[in-house]
Amino acid sequence: MDGLMAVEPRRRVCRPTRSTCLHSGLDQGHYAKTGFFWRPYNLVMTLRQFEYLIAVAEEHSFTRAAMRLLVSQPALSHQVKVLEDSIGGPLLDRLTRSVELTALGDAFLPHAVAAVRGAEEATDAARAVVRLTAGELRVATLQSIALGIIPPVIQAWRHEHPRVRVRIREFVHIDLLVAEMLHGGSDVAIGPEPQGWSGPRWSLGPEELLVVLPFDDAELRTGRATIDLRRLADRPWVLYAPAFELAPVVTAACSRAGFTPRAAVRTHHTATAVELAAAGLGPALVPGNVIGPDFQHCTVRPDPPISRELVAFTRPYVSPPASAFVETLTEHASLSGLAGM
Repeated sequence: MDGLMAVEPRRRVCRPTRSTCLHSGLDQGHYAKTGFFWRPYNLVMTLRQFEYLIAVAEEHSFTRAAMRLLVSQPALSHQVKVLEDSIGGPLLDRLTRSVELTALGDAFLPHAVAAVRGAEEATDAARAVVRLTAGELRVATLQSIALGIIPPVIQAWRHEHPRVRVRIREFVHIDLLVAEMLHGGSDVAIGPEPQGWSGPRWSLGPEELLVVLPFDDAELRTGRATIDLRRLADRPWVLYAPAFELAPVVTAACSRAGFTPRAAVRTHHTATAVELAAAGLGPALVPGNVIGPDFQHCTVRPDPPISRELVAFTRPYVSPPASAFVETLTEHASLSGLAGM
């Protein structure tokens, strides 16, 4: 027609619906709704169905398989039939006097056996962790803590739970330690009290810091067991790197004594601080539990004492290995200074 545009009639697109699946002979159980459409899928198979199939294949009989599994024969037959329907063909050839695998069943059976064994092994592995006879424990701590506190705890843990491995990660700052726990990287963390932590916490007590002086320092010849930090205000100090967890602890202690320490050197390791201080670079504040007996005679307590509270903390769920490790930690961790001081 002139001046008019022909419009083609809209074609109706037929898509399978639940009702068309039913009336067209399609198996309703093999279709699931996805958005506006019904799409085919395989029914969920269960380990119990696998166990039934394995028993029938081994016994060559539904009756004997039902007796072996302590279930009724109709229930067993029904579950095997459901499994066959979900696969799309018979797994068993039901003969007059025996039951044999079909070609489908012969191909399927090894995988069913592997699935059942895998589930059993997974269950055994999980239960072994609960019983502390296997598994791995992930511990996160600070570099300033690992050297003095962790070794005696690990020694005791290996004696009590030799089959549970321990993996330790060290961090330089409490913020990194907290991030590690929040992201699920470790099971237990050891450090100063984390601000705003809402999960479980266990107090380990105060960690005492001591002053390490040069071997030939005049302050050591006075015979005093303590020293006021103000007497060391004019000296260069062995300090920690700014990002190191103990750096603000030392700065705050010196500030309370009325001075800001000058750095002779900055280090990331408490053991290095002990060595450099004893060698003569300057005094250092070091956790007492990292100072070995070779340096005891060049170590004095600050007056007033300097310490920080340490805790173990976890996420809300505390696994059996983590709980056991906290018990070992609270019993064997050494936070005090040198023995005999």
